[in-house]
Amino acid sequence: MAERMIVIGGDAAGMSAASQARRRRGRAELDIVAFERGHFTSYSACGIPYWISGLVPERDQLVARTPGAFRDEYDIDVRTRHEVTAVDLDRREVVARDLDGGGEVRAGFDTLVYAAGAAPVQPEWARDEVAGVFGVQTLDDGAALLDWLEREPRPRHAVVVGGGYVGVEMAEALVQRGLSVHLVEQADQPMATVDPDMGELVAEAMRRVGISIRTGTTVTGLDERDGRIAAVVTEEGPIPADVVVLGLGVHPNTALAEAAGLPLGPSGGIRVDRRMRVTGVPGVWAAGDCVESLHRVSGMPVHVPLGTHANKQGRVAGINIGGGYATFPGVIGTAVTKVCELEVGRTGLRERDATESGFEFVTVTAESTNRAGYYPGARQMTVKLIAERPSGRLLGAQIVGWSEAAKRIDALAVALWNGMTVDEMTALDLGYAPPYAPVWDPVLIAARKAVDALAR
Repeated sequence: MAERMIVIGGDAAGMSAASQARRRRGRAELDIVAFERGHFTSYSACGIPYWISGLVPERDQLVARTPGAFRDEYDIDVRTRHEVTAVDLDRREVVARDLDGGGEVRAGFDTLVYAAGAAPVQPEWARDEVAGVFGVQTLDDGAALLDWLEREPRPRHAVVVGGGYVGVEMAEALVQRGLSVHLVEQADQPMATVDPDMGELVAEAMRRVGISIRTGTTVTGLDERDGRIAAVVTEEGPIPADVVVLGLGVHPNTALAEAAGLPLGPSGGIRVDRRMRVTGVPGVWAAGDCVESLHRVSGMPVHVPLGTHANKQGRVAGINIGGGYATFPGVIGTAVTKVCELEVGRTGLRERDATESGFEFVTVTAESTNRAGYYPGARQMTVKLIAERPSGRLLGAQIVGWSEAAKRIDALAVALWNGMTVDEMTALDLGYAPPYAPVWDPVLIAARKAVDALAR
C-alpha cells in the first residue's frame, strides 16, 4: 500500500516539495494530496503589483503551473478551495473544509509538509471589512483590487498603508494607473529593510513621481461613507481615499502548527533542521514563509519571507522525502526591488542588525555611476558597505541607483556568502565595458573605501 504525503499550501514551497518527492517516488509508492485554500497553485505573488499597474496584462501570466498541470503531469491530487483547519499528530490526520462545496474532509498521512506561507499583519482597525480596502497577498486579492479600480465611480485617491516592498511597489502601480497616491508609514522612512540614509534616497525618488509620503505617522482607523472607504484616519488627521491598499508586512502563518504542537522559534516561524524536518516531530516537514531560517552572518534565527527561499526549501524537503539527501544552508537576506526607475538592493546586515548582533564595524558610502561617465545614459549609484572591524569581513551591503544598480547586489551577496573581506573584494575580476560599468565598478570603489576606513 502506498504511503500518503499531505501538503498544506499549494504555492512555492508546498508544490516544490510535492514535485520533487514525485520525481523520486512513483504513485505506487507515494500518494500525494495537496490542500490549497485559494484557486491557484505555484503563482508569483511578487508579480501582483505589475499586474495591477498593467505592465503584466493577464493574471495567468503569473501562474507557473496550474492545479490541472500538477494532476496531469505529476499525478498530484491538488484540492483547491480546501482550507486545512486542524492537524492531529496523534491520529496522523488533517481536517480540511471545502470552501465551495461545504462539508469537511479528513485525510490521514504518513508524511506531512506544512507550507502554509505567511499571513498579513492586520491591526485592529483593519479587521472590520470596509469596501475598497485590500491586501495583496494572493491572486484573488489582486483580482478583487483590479475589479474595484475599474468599477464606476472609478477611484481617484489611493492610500497605501505600509512602506515595505509591497507598499512601495503598489504605490508605484497605482501612480501608473493615474491615481493620486499617499503612502503612510509608521517608521521614519519607507523601505526599512535598508538603513535610513539609503531609505531617504528611495523616498526622494517616490516624491519625484508624485507620491506623497507621510512617515512617522500612525493609522488609527478607517472612515466609510455609504458603505465605501472615504478616508484613512491618522493621528495627524484624515487622508481622503476611495481605495486603500494594506502593505503592513507579514508574519509566519503558524496558527495551525502551534495548535498542533509543532515547535516555534524566536522569530515566530516553525523550527526546522537543515533538511527541513520539523524539530522533534518525526514525519513532519515544513518549508517556506512559515519557517525560520539561520542567518549565515549573524548566526541568529530569522524570518525572511521570500519566494527564492520558499522554492529552495520546498525542493530540499521534497528531495529528502523522496529518498535523496539535501540541506538548506541558511539565508543572508538578499533582496531587490524597483521604485519607478530607481532600483534598490540589499544583502546581509543593516547597521542596526550588526549592532544588535554584537559586531564592531565600519560603514562607508560610495557614489559612482552605472556606466562610464562619458557613455550615454550614465546615472548615479550609491553603494553602502558594512565591514567587520578589524577583520574587514563584509557584513552587509545596500545599493540604490538607476539602471543596472539592483543586480550588482548579487556580486556583493556572493562575496558575503563566502565570507570575503573588503580587501579581497578590491581585486574581484568584474566585467567592464563602457555601456555597463566604469573602469572601477561601483562595487570595487566601495570596497576600496571600506579598506581605507578600516585602516584609519
